[in-house]
Amino acid sequence: MNKNNVKCGSVKSRDKMRVSSKMTKINPDVAGMDLGSAEHWVCVPSDRAQENVRRFGVYTEDFRKLSDFLRASRISSVAMESTGVYWIPLYEFLDKAGFEVVLVNARHLKSVAGRPKTDIYDCQWIQRLHSYGLLQGSFRPSDEICELRGLTRHRAELVAEAGTKIRHMQKALQQMNIRLDKAVSDITGKTGTMIIERIIAGDRNHVELARLRDSRVHASEKEIAEALDGNYRSEHLFALKQSFEAMLFIQKQMNECDGEIKRVLDGLDRKLDSNMIPPLQPRKGSMRSNKNQPQFELRPALYEIYGVDLTKVDGFQTSTVLNILAELGPDLRKFRSDKYFTSFLGLCVNKEISGGRVLKNRTKKVQSRAAMAFRMAAQSLKNSSCYLGKFYRRIKAKAGAPKAITATARKLAVIFYNMVTRQEEYKPLDPLSFEKKHHDRALKSLIRRAQTMGFDLVPAKV
Repeated sequence: MNKNNVKCGSVKSRDKMRVSSKMTKINPDVAGMDLGSAEHWVCVPSDRAQENVRRFGVYTEDFRKLSDFLRASRISSVAMESTGVYWIPLYEFLDKAGFEVVLVNARHLKSVAGRPKTDIYDCQWIQRLHSYGLLQGSFRPSDEICELRGLTRHRAELVAEAGTKIRHMQKALQQMNIRLDKAVSDITGKTGTMIIERIIAGDRNHVELARLRDSRVHASEKEIAEALDGNYRSEHLFALKQSFEAMLFIQKQMNECDGEIKRVLDGLDRKLDSNMIPPLQPRKGSMRSNKNQPQFELRPALYEIYGVDLTKVDGFQTSTVLNILAELGPDLRKFRSDKYFTSFLGLCVNKEISGGRVLKNRTKKVQSRAAMAFRMAAQSLKNSSCYLGKFYRRIKAKAGAPKAITATARKLAVIFYNMVTRQEEYKPLDPLSFEKKHHDRALKSLIRRAQTMGFDLVPAKV
């Protein structure tokens, strides 16, 4: 076969796929680290130190010695691999010392064959790959956003702990056959809290307890009294008392955490001046308060930080926007387009093709709290009358709820990215025009299919 007759694609594609036969070092001033819970192994270039692979401890004094060793070896960039949280203190120490620190995902290195799996060899392998520029660092926001992220994650854990104590309270009440959960929608609401406080104080008269009913409760006093007529055993009352006190303590901690979150938010840069912008218009839709949200006004601060009112987007609550801000920061220009943004979040399809066949056609497995916030916002639209709600229900009818949540979350992420990067206000589609576009698209598809089969599609006679 004549080689000149073989088609290799266009000149542009050949230039794009040309690979040099010899790999060159992009940056020789790099080091590699493999971190663990008890020791850290560091490798610098062999010409920079007589003993270029060394072991260091995990105390702060060991971090100082490690930093001196890197400076003496004329290192400017450090790549580290770690699982868990062992990397955080060393990362922050070296970053503050002026080194460029690259955190490498351990999954990107584990599939390389032909090397022994030990800490000593790992740090040498990481140093070699980093010198060739083959390692990609994980995303980490600025220090201010990291502080906000730590506080919001801690607050989420407090909310989960408070929910656990509430379940313990419900269990103790049910074991005494006190079905307060059937009479009121929330046993930690105004009515439920007053009744539980009186029960812990020693009141057992269910008729008197029912008179603590708030006027907004749908159940009558008679129904509440019947629900409170139970077997008040001492061991269950003790468990109820301790769970109730623990819940109050956790709520106090949540309020203190809210104060810290507000302090950090007040210190972030603003794109808008509060004295130069008109007041925000009230949000449309449900005005129900969420007890799990921070107990201060979040919406104006988020509006000034981002420069646009993201809470106007259907499905976005103030807590949703706060969680995304804490995970990604206010500047999204680090993502070159909305495609890169949704790929980072694991909300777009990751198609793998080999030999002309599609091997995988699904989203990547990504552990991202920001992606979870978008998914929860998408799930809240399942009964919404907006066009995003209609889109969710249409995808759900074809592919099921999980894929509908992912597809809607991707749409929300694209809207979020475009609003923040372009500083554009939210312009939702009209639900009727959205349905008309879908109808026209389906009709064109039917016409094309009929023509390929030799038929003409004509409207039915009414």
